[in-house]
Amino acid sequence: QAAAAAKSTKPQLEPEARKPKTGILLLNMGGPERLDDVHDFLLRLFLDRDLMTLPAQNKLAPFIAKRRTPRIQEQYSRIGGGSPIKKWTAVQGEGMVKLLDRMSPHTAPHKYYIGFRYVHPLTEEAIEEMEKDGVERAIAFTQYPQYSCSTTGSSLNAIYRYYHKKGEKPKMKWSTIDRWPTHPLLIQCFTDHVQKELDLFPPDKRKDVVILFSAHSLPMSVVNRGDPYPQEVGATVQGVMERLNYSNPYRLVWQSKVGPMPWLGPQTDETIKGLSKRGKKNLLLVPIAFTSDHIETLYELDIEYAQILANECGVENIRRAESLNGNPLFSKALADLVCSHMQSNELCSRQLTLCCPLCVNPVCRKTKAFFSSQQL
Repeated sequence: QAAAAAKSTKPQLEPEARKPKTGILLLNMGGPERLDDVHDFLLRLFLDRDLMTLPAQNKLAPFIAKRRTPRIQEQYSRIGGGSPIKKWTAVQGEGMVKLLDRMSPHTAPHKYYIGFRYVHPLTEEAIEEMEKDGVERAIAFTQYPQYSCSTTGSSLNAIYRYYHKKGEKPKMKWSTIDRWPTHPLLIQCFTDHVQKELDLFPPDKRKDVVILFSAHSLPMSVVNRGDPYPQEVGATVQGVMERLNYSNPYRLVWQSKVGPMPWLGPQTDETIKGLSKRGKKNLLLVPIAFTSDHIETLYELDIEYAQILANECGVENIRRAESLNGNPLFSKALADLVCSHMQSNELCSRQLTLCCPLCVNPVCRKTKAFFSSQQL
């Protein structure tokens, strides 16, 4: 009995010291933390054939990256010198695993890993760390709620390529949460943030505020191949407006177009100009496809559009809904998604198993086969 008592008072190992049983790889594009990281970030981005195909890409990508670096560095210097996306991903990941250890003790300890496409920690580095930690169950968890071949698709392809290049089978059992555009807690987070900003408009203007849900645009060539992203972003918007009882007029608009090719529109800046010309001068911008702040919210929406452009157009009131960043309800959403995913025993969504009807990337098929043939 005394021995048993002594055993029970023995201090438990700290969670950090325990070998993680379940590893959750948080997948995202990432962003340069310092101005010196901008060039390498752009170079990796322009070399990514899953994101774009350029003629003579190996030669053209370094040229474009070098030419664009000073302008992008200038933008980052305006938002404090770097992207906060890694900081917010860590906050969200920590909140998520704390909840998961309580919600699902039989799959604990849980550990989150960050896998970025274009800056460190890179997806490949994160997989190496997971293998080294002896993780049994690995979940590739996209941090883009809405699926696109050029974002989530590129990150999942990176996981497939990592193992294909090594010519090895994974030691871990992989599955993936590849989209979650209508998750109730995600919709609630967005709704709360929109409502909070609407309440800050002058009471007599509140009903007239046009809500502009802004998402990163896609080239029309990608949309026309059958990429599911526009429909999934629309589903998120619809969920939020339903929760708001359609209190205001709204539009889904698209930002961050690059180059001369046709992109999905209308563009956010053109929309602001068009609405103000037509007398709609109270606007609320909502980043609906980003869950953490980065250059597209802090520079493009906050400075380029809400400050410079709105001033030029004579907009009366313009506000921007805060990104989900450190909202504890968002960490709860992530934990709920992982918990439900583990209970479902599904390897991936049914949607992931379908290639775009006019797919041009043979790696996509191999990646889909990789995830759908894992043994849990």
